[in-house]
Amino acid sequence: AMNIVHLISKKRDGEELADFEIGALIDAYVKGDVPDYQMAAWAMAVYLRGMNVAEIAALTEHMLHSGATFKWPAGEAPKVDKHSTGGIGDKVSLPLAPLLACCDLQVPMISGRGLGATGGTLDKLEAIPGFRTNLSTAEMQAVTRRVGCVISGATADLVPADRKLYALRDVTGTVPSIPLITASIMSKKLAEGLDALVLDVKWGSGAFMKTRELAHALARSMVDTGRRMHVPTTAIITDMNQPLGRLAGNAVEVNESIDALEGRGPADLMAVTLELGAELLVLTKRESSLADAMQRLQRAIDSGAGLEKFREMVVAQGGDLDAPRPVAPASEVASPRAGYVAALDTEALGRVIIELAADYTPLHTA
Repeated sequence: AMNIVHLISKKRDGEELADFEIGALIDAYVKGDVPDYQMAAWAMAVYLRGMNVAEIAALTEHMLHSGATFKWPAGEAPKVDKHSTGGIGDKVSLPLAPLLACCDLQVPMISGRGLGATGGTLDKLEAIPGFRTNLSTAEMQAVTRRVGCVISGATADLVPADRKLYALRDVTGTVPSIPLITASIMSKKLAEGLDALVLDVKWGSGAFMKTRELAHALARSMVDTGRRMHVPTTAIITDMNQPLGRLAGNAVEVNESIDALEGRGPADLMAVTLELGAELLVLTKRESSLADAMQRLQRAIDSGAGLEKFREMVVAQGGDLDAPRPVAPASEVASPRAGYVAALDTEALGRVIIELAADYTPLHTA
């Protein structure tokens, strides 16, 4: 049996852990042979001492193989995805997945719920009546191959090591560790069996990373890990010192996503969506330049194909895009004095939206 105390002590003293040591630790933890208190000590050692690229890739790989992974037949359209570190008004996944599916790519997107002040993609999609975000692994793969895109939650059999370790990090003050964040995000994404991945790493008042430097360090770590695991990966760093787009909140973000697919999206939302999509088209060699790739995505909007594809995905996941989506009544908040906006506490705005949603229960009429 592996001496777990030795692994904790080694990392405590700033030493590098070998691939087989990290593998043995994750394996034993998932089986229940390593108690939470030992894993918590190890996580704190990683938090304080860090990990190098080889260690982070090993941790990602062993977490990834702790459960099921998507297997795809050869010769199909490339499988791609994007991950955002989360931000207020960030609804990019909703228009992006169908647009990519219109460009000869397939998007098996495993997505999440809100985290802190940030809304979650699954919560937004559930504002569409009937929309299912609890598809099985088999259903996700079937919708991906039939429609070209799917957005659903992680199933119980995908990356169980992450579910266990994340819950532990949450209660032991070890969430904001770049190696642990990297392994958590990348293990879930790479379980999708991807040919390319693009990352949207946000910084600012409404982001998890408050400074550009921290966002850059996280982006570097994730890109290095993806490439080390032979998945072409790029990252763009975007500004979250103000909300993305004009609307934030579940149902209104679905509305703005439809606007985006109808060619009426706000400029900042469209810029991020097209840039991320273009990166994937270039990584998979579907287009040779970012400019050509952006034009191709824009054509999918202009022709109406993107909206049609979104509708197809919604239907495949049990949703009804034409059913009314209840939105809270509007009220205006006037500034007590004249002036202009110099800065926003974007995170506070996110928290207000969550509190407003909790206060607002629509009346369900027969």
